[in-house]
Amino acid sequence: MPRVIINFLNGSSIAFTCVFSLGHVVIAASVVYVITGATLLESGVVALIEPSINAVWLYILHKLWKRYYGT
Repeated sequence: MPRVIINFLNGSSIAFTCVFSLGHVVIAASVVYVITGATLLESGVVALIEPSINAVWLYILHKLWKRYYGT
């Protein structure tokens, strides 16, 4: 494996976040597919949109939290 990839993966928070996010999308798409019978395309769209909305919510929550409860 190239050294740049090894350095990226070695304890990197961004690498960890990318791997976690990819896993989240795969798991979410699988759950939607199994529970609803939606197509894989539909399941994939839901799996991409839902975490995106959660990310915006997390940003807003964090800003409000810092404002009212400190850092």
